[in-house]
Amino acid sequence: MSRLDSGSESAASAPECSGPMSVLLESREVPLGGVRNMHVRRTLPQRDLPMVGAWCFLDRFGPQPTRMRVEPHPHIGLQTVTWPLLGEIHHRDTIGSDVVVTRGALNLMTSGHGIAHSEYSLGEEEVALAALQLWVALPESARHMPPTFEQHTALPRFSAPGLEALVVMGSFAGVTSPATVHTPIIGVELQIAAGATVRLPLNPHWEHGILGVEGDIEVEASAPERVPVDAEAMLYLGIERDYVDVYSAEGARAFLLGGEPFAEEIIMWWNFVARTHEEIVEAREDWENDTARFGHVPGHGAERIPAPPMPGVRLKTRGRRLK
Repeated sequence: MSRLDSGSESAASAPECSGPMSVLLESREVPLGGVRNMHVRRTLPQRDLPMVGAWCFLDRFGPQPTRMRVEPHPHIGLQTVTWPLLGEIHHRDTIGSDVVVTRGALNLMTSGHGIAHSEYSLGEEEVALAALQLWVALPESARHMPPTFEQHTALPRFSAPGLEALVVMGSFAGVTSPATVHTPIIGVELQIAAGATVRLPLNPHWEHGILGVEGDIEVEASAPERVPVDAEAMLYLGIERDYVDVYSAEGARAFLLGGEPFAEEIIMWWNFVARTHEEIVEAREDWENDTARFGHVPGHGAERIPAPPMPGVRLKTRGRRLK
């Protein structure tokens, strides 16, 4: 996905989180490049919380009928995690990937030094579509690597009374996704049965958040208090938790994300995750000058999303305020 709120979201992480928390973070509506008249809500980054582990970006679009046309656009320094909730998305990129991802499958694109891709809905008519789009910041050891792409159509599951968990990224309850990770993280879709209270095991050294997707859940973040989390919010849990209990009265879907607090400061601007202002400027110029760094997406002509102008100030990192 391509971001248009280019001047407002420089972001940094800082491994300064301490102790368990219970902070409800509301999403906000934003424009999204290439998608017209589509409902898009952004949960990460937040002003007070730029990242959860290495997760640095979280959008949800739909559900609604739409004709999705996200033209070729670039990325550096991150992984894109495309997780459809409804409908199908056609992905093409500059390393030759040409696939359709549908419900229950994962598209994972690792940009490394640079890649470009497009995302379309199928056909020329409006179709019902909904998905989560997440980004994972790459650590120094991986952010200059050549780009890669992988699709996983059979992800592992964990089952317990009242709970079906699909392990999208990382490991959860002893079940490990085949998706490549470069930093310790998890991403898990949770299906909670009506009337059930389920206990989710957590790594106490990691920070976590629970995103509402469908239906309402209540998270027992500080016993006996339960915090309601709807489909437009995420509850940030902090660190030093071995588990958390989640209840749903009528059944719900949620997404658990977490990871080791990211130790490197980043700058995030448009579709780029970097470490310095100069790296952002260089990547933008390479895209605007159509250099070999990003290449050409097969099946497309000259259409592409132009980079927005650089802001009139130097881009800086921004640390978390939730500590």
